[in-house]
Amino acid sequence: MVKSFHDLSEKELLALAITLEEEDGKIYGEFADRLREKFPSSAAALDSMRQEESDHRRRLIDAFRERFGENIPLIRRQDVKGFVSRPAIWLSPTLSPQRIRTQVQTMESETLRFYQRAAERTSDAGTRKLLGDLAETEQEHEQFAHDEFSKREKSGESAAEDESARKLFVLQVVQPGLAGLMDGSVSTLAPVFAAAFATRNSWDAFLVGIAASVGAGISMGFAEALSDDGALSGRGQPLLRGGVCGLMTTLGGIGHTLPFLIQDFMVATAIAIVVVAIELGVIAWIRKHYMDTPLLSAIFQVVLGGVLVFLAGIVIGSF
Repeated sequence: MVKSFHDLSEKELLALAITLEEEDGKIYGEFADRLREKFPSSAAALDSMRQEESDHRRRLIDAFRERFGENIPLIRRQDVKGFVSRPAIWLSPTLSPQRIRTQVQTMESETLRFYQRAAERTSDAGTRKLLGDLAETEQEHEQFAHDEFSKREKSGESAAEDESARKLFVLQVVQPGLAGLMDGSVSTLAPVFAAAFATRNSWDAFLVGIAASVGAGISMGFAEALSDDGALSGRGQPLLRGGVCGLMTTLGGIGHTLPFLIQDFMVATAIAIVVVAIELGVIAWIRKHYMDTPLLSAIFQVVLGGVLVFLAGIVIGSF
């Protein structure tokens, strides 16, 4: 049964504060362990945060023992209606230092506001003082988090870690996704437009495009997943890479296939050509943005290959 926050007694509020400090300490510990190998600077800051939470938890427990005895009720945030809820991002398979830093500061700010609102809603002097002290404690936590991460930002450690996280993201997600998008967008051009110009039938071209897109997605997904296990290359989980690559391959082919759902062949073909141009432009932008390829060079490479495959499909389908 969920209890309203406004119905909590002073004892229950203090027990809830203890649980909050325990949970936050565990979360910071999990964050630190996840970052320790590749991002030691942020892990060190989180270890300090965890120690702070542990110290404050002990102070809260001492206060509870002095006022209410040894038995501390187990009251969790999910047991209280309207209590702050936090997304379980620590369960995510990948976490960047920037995302963790943002989440830590959000956690401390949320808890600070919780105690401030609680203090405003009570008329009991003792309870108001207790909640006010807790709010001050959380404000110290918030400032500590800001100072810890600011020190690392000024020293350049945070920037270096963020750049390292970006490189990992490019290696593990962007590269297989881009490879799939390029293969799906370019390799399916020939069969789709060959079928279109050979049959002059939109539905036939659509079926060929769907078959080519799905088949290419399955093939590329398996090829990427089986290429290596990521242990030495640092390219991440094979299933993740394979899934990203296969999905993007399929999407790349389906993009210029969908227009052939239009019955009018000429209209469908014209729209498909526009979609092809957009796809090639997106690929060129991704290469420029993530792979540091000069824009003109990326456009030339992608557009030249796409146009050659596109013309090959038209020529073959015209015979």
